[in-house]
Amino acid sequence: MVNEALRRVPNSDGDANIDKVNQIRDSLAVMGDNNTAFSLPQPHLHRTKLCDMKDVELDPDYVNKREQLKEVVASIIRPKIVQGKFLNGKEFVLFFEQILDALNQGEIPSTGSLVEVFNKGILERCLKLYTEQMANIVLPMQGESLQKAHGQQRDAAMSVFGEQHFGRRHARKSVDQLEAEIEKVYKDIRLANEYQSSKLCEAMYTRCEDKMDELQALRLPSMAKFNASFLQCNQSFERECVGPSNSYYQQRMMKMLGKSKSLFIKEYNQRLLKWLVVFSLVMVVLGRFVIKFFLVELGAWILFVFLETYTRMFWSDDSLYFNPVWNSFLATWETLVYNPILDLDRWAIPICVVAAIVVVNWRCYRRMRHGPRWSLPVYRNHKDRSN
Repeated sequence: MVNEALRRVPNSDGDANIDKVNQIRDSLAVMGDNNTAFSLPQPHLHRTKLCDMKDVELDPDYVNKREQLKEVVASIIRPKIVQGKFLNGKEFVLFFEQILDALNQGEIPSTGSLVEVFNKGILERCLKLYTEQMANIVLPMQGESLQKAHGQQRDAAMSVFGEQHFGRRHARKSVDQLEAEIEKVYKDIRLANEYQSSKLCEAMYTRCEDKMDELQALRLPSMAKFNASFLQCNQSFERECVGPSNSYYQQRMMKMLGKSKSLFIKEYNQRLLKWLVVFSLVMVVLGRFVIKFFLVELGAWILFVFLETYTRMFWSDDSLYFNPVWNSFLATWETLVYNPILDLDRWAIPICVVAAIVVVNWRCYRRMRHGPRWSLPVYRNHKDRSN
């Protein structure tokens, strides 16, 4: 039926519902005068069971109208040709389902998907720009400086994306994705910065710890040398240990240096006192067997007795170490042991060996040239006295 569905229905009774239907028909008729419409009566009163009913159970008028509708549709539609092949109804339905699946999965580009494809390329370029700029940063560095560099490079990448992206509504999604990708890269950079900082600070801490252990084992203890090495190690640590691990390792460093200094000061005076005792005994041996001078041996014995008896009986540790005489000795000791010209801790043994060789050669030379002679005539022969 052509235009049958668009004809006005007579309304002699003035029914308002019929007037509304006629208004709808008039509106549809305005849209075009070459329309085909077909109306079907109600198949059955039980509408929820229509799918389970057979044609014999349906209204005969509905069945007749349905067959007429099939003929009308068959006369109107044209066969679909896909890749040069005519499709029947089942093939067309299968093809239509494939088209819908492709649309739902985004395989067929739409306006939005095309915008996303263009923005994806721009997103990748901006992300690459951010990554390359952040790769030029030398790690480790302070967290505030890294955060500042991240903010600058992120703003630069977002500015480039804002100038080159397509669309508005679809660009918002790409902007969020770019921010998420930048945050992922920045997270990896933060982890790398923490690792590099921890590695560098651990190396500096270990180096200073080894240095403090070496100072504890000095052959000739020197407070000036310890303080100089202590200051140098502390300054090197503050200058080279940078990054987020600085605060943690700085606490460990201060604790370790404090313990090392306390231990060194505690052992310093005791070791010097022992060195004086050893020196007095060495001078006793030299005075008797090498130099063979009685006064040298006597002075060495007096120093040995004084250090072993008088200091222990009448001087406590505090009174000894704060005594002006002891402090004068410490000043002389520091001047000799640690000075800009010669470090006796390193050259003490070679100097002693050379001195011993010189003394032995000197003694041998004198004995060969003048014969044996005592420095003091301790013994005399009776025959010499009578003569």
